[in-house]
Amino acid sequence: MSVNRDLKHHSPFTIHHSRHPVERRGFTLIELLVVLMIMGLFVGLVSAIVRPDDRGLLRVEAERLAQLLDLAAAESRLAGKSIAWTADGPGYRFWRMTGDAEASADWSEIRDTDLLRARTLPQGMMISGLEVENMRANGAMRLEFAPYSQGLSFTIEMSLGAARYAVAASPIGELRVVPGLEKSSGANDRLFALR
Repeated sequence: MSVNRDLKHHSPFTIHHSRHPVERRGFTLIELLVVLMIMGLFVGLVSAIVRPDDRGLLRVEAERLAQLLDLAAAESRLAGKSIAWTADGPGYRFWRMTGDAEASADWSEIRDTDLLRARTLPQGMMISGLEVENMRANGAMRLEFAPYSQGLSFTIEMSLGAARYAVAASPIGELRVVPGLEKSSGANDRLFALR
């Protein structure tokens, strides 16, 4: 009967005190803010990992170029035909000599292998310079790997925004990727300092 009496006098505007603790439903504002902060940190961390900075992206492309140049030199020695590399700023390609003699040599772009295919660099990245035997290349950027000759010493300069890297080769055929320095103002025209 007491239960009936409580239900009869129950009004939505009446405050009832109970001996049982009130069950909480939902989250507090602080709990929601903590969860949002953790999610924000996680998204920021994932986006930093997924999209590398300019320097990291440039280093990956410079290492790829170094490996492809090493492959071109090795293929030239194995096939007995000269292979050339040319660059036009935002991209590069490889060429194979098709003639038998140097005087009647014809060059054709390599298209029969996916490794030495023409490549376009990512947006904003470019090949900004070439030095062969410590002399800056005038005009077109071109390297030639001959099957029976000594290796060349060269440096290929790459840039993306303020980031700079170089692919440097020694006369014994050792290739390495070297971080570059900012272009200096004044009479010094050297873009890279090998470390």
